[in-house]
Amino acid sequence: MLTCLRVRSFAIIDELEIELEPGMNVVTGETGAGKSILIDALQLVLGARARPEVVRTGADQAEVEALFDIGDDAEVRERLQQAGIAVEDELVLRRVIQRSGRSRAYLNGRLAPAGQLAELARGLCDISSQHEHHTLVDPHSHLQYLDAFAELAEPRGRMAQAYAAVQRARAALAELEHGANRVEREDLLRFQVQEIDALALVAGEEVGLAAERDRQRHAERLAAVTFGAEDALYASDDAMCARLARIAAELGQAAAFDPALAPLGEQLSAARAQLEDAASELGRYARAISVDDQRLQELEDRLHAIARLKRKYGGSVEAVLEHRARAAEELAHLDSGEQRVRELQEALEREQRAAAELARELSARRKQAATRLSQAVSRELSSLSMGDARVTVEVAQPEGLAHELCVDGARLSSTGVDRVEFLIAPNRGEDPQPLGKIASGGELSRAMLALKRVLAGLGPGGLYVFDEVDAGVGGAVAEVIGRKLREVAQHHQVLCITHLPQIAVFASAHFVASKSVEAGRTRSGIRRMRENEQRDEIARMLGGIKITDKTRAAAREMLRSAK
Repeated sequence: MLTCLRVRSFAIIDELEIELEPGMNVVTGETGAGKSILIDALQLVLGARARPEVVRTGADQAEVEALFDIGDDAEVRERLQQAGIAVEDELVLRRVIQRSGRSRAYLNGRLAPAGQLAELARGLCDISSQHEHHTLVDPHSHLQYLDAFAELAEPRGRMAQAYAAVQRARAALAELEHGANRVEREDLLRFQVQEIDALALVAGEEVGLAAERDRQRHAERLAAVTFGAEDALYASDDAMCARLARIAAELGQAAAFDPALAPLGEQLSAARAQLEDAASELGRYARAISVDDQRLQELEDRLHAIARLKRKYGGSVEAVLEHRARAAEELAHLDSGEQRVRELQEALEREQRAAAELARELSARRKQAATRLSQAVSRELSSLSMGDARVTVEVAQPEGLAHELCVDGARLSSTGVDRVEFLIAPNRGEDPQPLGKIASGGELSRAMLALKRVLAGLGPGGLYVFDEVDAGVGGAVAEVIGRKLREVAQHHQVLCITHLPQIAVFASAHFVASKSVEAGRTRSGIRRMRENEQRDEIARMLGGIKITDKTRAAAREMLRSAK
């Protein structure tokens, strides 16, 4: 859902910011006021080709920024995660076009190629306007529409998993059957296993080895310090323990005159006992230390060998041992030779049979749903002043090539074996043709509205933009279009640009585009209207420049009826 769109120095727009509502957003205004420029800006921020002529005269660059709420759009969130982009509930898209023609794209503040922007933004917004921006003329999207109508998300997911399993089985078999690579792989794995085994690694041993190495490196210093500590605490004539004993004895004698000193003498005696214990431990430590250059070299060599294996096989002893286990398992499989080839061939055949069964099931259900979807969309078109138009949802199976995965001669993919295309016959007696070849912009927008009306409630709540849905209609048909747009807006955010008051009255948020001349410069602006302003805008659309009491009354009645 688009929550905010900000545009700067774009065509005749100096600067504007609009915040859209979740439901039906309508933009009206005089011809040339800049309504369609809003669509151009939205297309640009979604990844359309940048043109330097959109930069406003006198400006160095144009900028468009869009804030989308993607909290409920799992597909877009997954694409962003796979691209390594931090995912939150909001996504900020930004596009900057310089007068030189260069452009920059940003996703959540991160620079991105325009192609990646377009790919990751796919599904955020569906614009029904000119052919080159209309998803309905792209057959690649038709399969998704049909599957959404037929509620095939679960079997389609199983199909994708089965196809991936077939691909993995093919890859494993191809790798094993490639003899030269197999021999090289066996030699490499055997060397790796032997290299790791030769070191007889033990998880966690590095800590103990490093501690022992440090003791060996600094043995003389450690001996000197601990012998000195023992001497100072206990062994010397003036040792601390002896001094404490004398002090404690003197306090004991003084306690005969003041009993309050007795506890202090006891504390000193306890402290002397602890110091004697510490001195004893220090002495044992000092006498146990020995300088062993050979042992030190052994420790250095082993730690160095462990570090070398860690660099090669994963960064930790645990990772090295895991790599050894994987290598040994793969080596065992490779050693099995022809038996392993037969096993992989059988596994591939099983996966292919399972994928073929799923593909046939999907195809059958799609063909059944295609008839129902064709009839449903045709009925909707009839109510949208396209009574003779007939939509056909064609489900075909493209023939596969010899090197491709095939089911019954048709190419298999992660979505099955079907290619789906929507065909339309606008007039009675004509053969159905692809939408992009024969449908006008208005017809395409109404066809999209019909399809969205049929699919209402399915899929994520993205933004649907309708720019020419009212082309060539009026009166009662316009009211029907408005009601259907509002029905779609109950499930998906809608942005509709219209010249017809019969459509505008259904807006939950009504914006008006206006154009003015200031200091010799033309400026376009868009602002949201309050309730009384909406009434006057509907009245203007009904009666022209001069707004009368009659047009206001008519506008008030239309708004009351729409609500």
